[in-house]
Amino acid sequence: MKQVYFFGAGQADGNAGMKAELGGKGANLAEMTNIGLPVPAGFTISTAVCLEFLKSGVMPANLKLDIEKALEKTGTCMGANFADNENPLLVSVRSGARVSMPGMMDTVLNLGLNSVTVEALARKTQNPRFAYDSYRRFIQMFSNVVKGIESYHMEQILEEFKHKEGYQEDHELTTDNWKTVIEQYLSFYRKTVGSSFPEDPYEQLWAAIASVFESWNCSRAQKYREIHQIPNEWGTAVNICAMVFGNMGSSSGTGVCFTRDPSTGENIFYGEYLMNAQGEDVVAGIRTPKNLLLLEKEAPASYAELCHAREILENHYRDVQDIEFTIQEGKLYILQTRNAKRTVQAALRIAIDFVKEGKLSQNEALKRLNPADIDKLLHPTLDPNAPKRLVAKGLPASPGAVTGRVVFSAQDAELWSSRGEKVILVREETSPEDINGMYVSQGFLTARGGMTSHAAVVARQMGKCCVAGCSSLRIDSSQKRLFAGDLEISEGDWLTLDGASGDVLLGQVATTEVDLGEDFQTFLSWAKALTRMTVRANADTPKDAILSRKFGAVGIGLCRTEHMFFDENRLPYVRQMILSKTLEERNAALEHLLKFQTEDFVGIFSAMEGLPVTVRLLDPPLHEFLPHTDKEIVALASLISLSPEEITLRVQALQESNPMLGHRGCRLGISHPEIYEMQVKAIGQAALLCHQKGLKVYPEIMIPLVGTREELSWLKERLSKLAPDLPFGTMIEVPRAALTADEIAQCSDFFSFGTNDLTQTTYGFSRDDCSPFLKVYKQKQILEEDPFVTIDRNGVGKLLKMATELGRRSNSKLKIGICGEHGGDPRSVTFCYELGLDYVSCSPYRVPVAILASAQASLNS
Repeated sequence: MKQVYFFGAGQADGNAGMKAELGGKGANLAEMTNIGLPVPAGFTISTAVCLEFLKSGVMPANLKLDIEKALEKTGTCMGANFADNENPLLVSVRSGARVSMPGMMDTVLNLGLNSVTVEALARKTQNPRFAYDSYRRFIQMFSNVVKGIESYHMEQILEEFKHKEGYQEDHELTTDNWKTVIEQYLSFYRKTVGSSFPEDPYEQLWAAIASVFESWNCSRAQKYREIHQIPNEWGTAVNICAMVFGNMGSSSGTGVCFTRDPSTGENIFYGEYLMNAQGEDVVAGIRTPKNLLLLEKEAPASYAELCHAREILENHYRDVQDIEFTIQEGKLYILQTRNAKRTVQAALRIAIDFVKEGKLSQNEALKRLNPADIDKLLHPTLDPNAPKRLVAKGLPASPGAVTGRVVFSAQDAELWSSRGEKVILVREETSPEDINGMYVSQGFLTARGGMTSHAAVVARQMGKCCVAGCSSLRIDSSQKRLFAGDLEISEGDWLTLDGASGDVLLGQVATTEVDLGEDFQTFLSWAKALTRMTVRANADTPKDAILSRKFGAVGIGLCRTEHMFFDENRLPYVRQMILSKTLEERNAALEHLLKFQTEDFVGIFSAMEGLPVTVRLLDPPLHEFLPHTDKEIVALASLISLSPEEITLRVQALQESNPMLGHRGCRLGISHPEIYEMQVKAIGQAALLCHQKGLKVYPEIMIPLVGTREELSWLKERLSKLAPDLPFGTMIEVPRAALTADEIAQCSDFFSFGTNDLTQTTYGFSRDDCSPFLKVYKQKQILEEDPFVTIDRNGVGKLLKMATELGRRSNSKLKIGICGEHGGDPRSVTFCYELGLDYVSCSPYRVPVAILASAQASLNS
């Protein structure tokens, strides 16, 4: 088995198609070498080696020999030799999973320096200050990555030295200053580790390789994989690359750039750089970088080469690229390229533009967006007319508008969030260790760092708002305070961030609905035209119905009538209907409710003119509507001929031990048929009123919780007399209904899978109580996914498949869809497409998600 893959001198052992073996970084380094771009020579140790090492704890027996051969070839390409005391080759040791995990694993730069080779580097470059600066960086990074020494210890040594000497910036230190700092670093290392810092470059290398492999299992990487659903069994490659230096003086520099703006998608060359710096200075926010466009004046030849590389890479990969580069004494090197992380807004614009430019077909463009990310397009922005108090302005690193309470650490973000609070994480700059707190925060605000800093990259990937590089803020994390001029803001105070402008606003600012724009509608039209499975919405109000149409829904798959009953003007009549002693009192209450329901349905049918609306008759148990406080009971007693004491006894009598499996759904309709009769009358009257207005409406009546053919036929026979021209169907939400779907289909016009209840009744889980142990189940890999989020194909999915096949075999005209929350989950939508369902139905904001997921399922079928 090949373990080490070389790249250099225009030839490489690998290519871009080998991400599983080489990781994304290694595969792209090989690919860039093959297409002639200036890449420093090096080699990649495969992911298979990582997995073997993590399993056994030892490196493969022949790995060292393979690495030594690859180091020799690398040195030949670069004109230097590893561990050579006169002409040393220095290398970087970097991780590289098959998908980008920015900042989650470890890196060591300048490896190969020691007390002898640092002098050789100084002589070779005739720049001793650069050599010793590189050495101190290596010591600090190696100590952190390999020995677990927190970076702030050595940073504190440096800061104390600078303060003592009266320096403000690192570049003020002389060569002798750096030598002194290095001595202090090495002394601290000896005291902390108990042994001297390793002088042997090979010892340094083996330790660094092992540490980078082990970082695959560090807590932040594990959390990142959990959030982004990256398999643990992939492992990481290790890339060992000849060092090139951006900190060799004014003709050297380093930067990160994107072939298009990753926030907006605009076709501009976008990025940041620093002269006389190394890569971590840019991405870690240690110094505030410059706009890439300024490089044209500062280093015109290098900028021209970089623009040429931009064009080559975007055309070659047919996607926007995120490029890392270094300029060493006027010579450009490309250190990395990868498909750029981008906001959903940018991804949408880029997909549309690539089709216009002929780079992609429409079908290819549809595959470029993750359906789950579409949801991030559909949320509010700041109300332009709302009062605002600007307290600071930073860089608009990731768009969106959020309000939250200020916290100053990732741990506090998790704590406040667990109490139900919305929080904004405020930091000098974020680091990979903050990943848990970032995940639960509404947005991030940093005082340092730029548009390619850790906070900015993670925010765009998570779809969260970020304002970065807000240098006017003074943050005192230890005291949990920040200062904007004379204004002091403490933990728990409210702030609002506008990621589109970079504004930091005091307090809570109102928001408005997002304007989706022409690109969104164009993209949605491509998706809708491609798929045979349509998408409806779960909507109970005219407002939700209108929103659903705006988002592309072609009907309502679930209109829950019980939500209408909880209105404060209607609830007294619902309670009167349930508790009345006499038929006259009950009918009086039903007459009031008939009027209300008719008005409801006229509004919804009108909003969905020309499209089907599936109305589910009353589903929950009656006790959910009953009064619970003495005040409510007394108020109800004034409306009906029952005393408060009698009402209390009736309420207690209606309580159930397990109401989800009790007197609800069709069981309620059979016990109290007058309730369903009132609802069907309201549906029929509303349809007639709409027809009289010249509107074409298509209501469908859905009977919930059916488990036997007899339940459905009894109700349908009675109710269809009140609405003879309307289709009647049922929800399949208990296992028996799925098992006898052929029988039930004989008296049904349609099925709609209620996958929430079907999952609950199949597993025997209470969805209201199972969250604590489902989390444990996922952690212990008893369940891969929460079955209430993604359909369980092996269990619940088999019931769906069986019911679909049995139902259609018995009734060839049977229409089948789902209306549980799974209808908005992309993987569940794919499964529904594979089953051949006619439609899925989901919440309005998930409709575009389901449309794209359905289109992608069609493309992949």
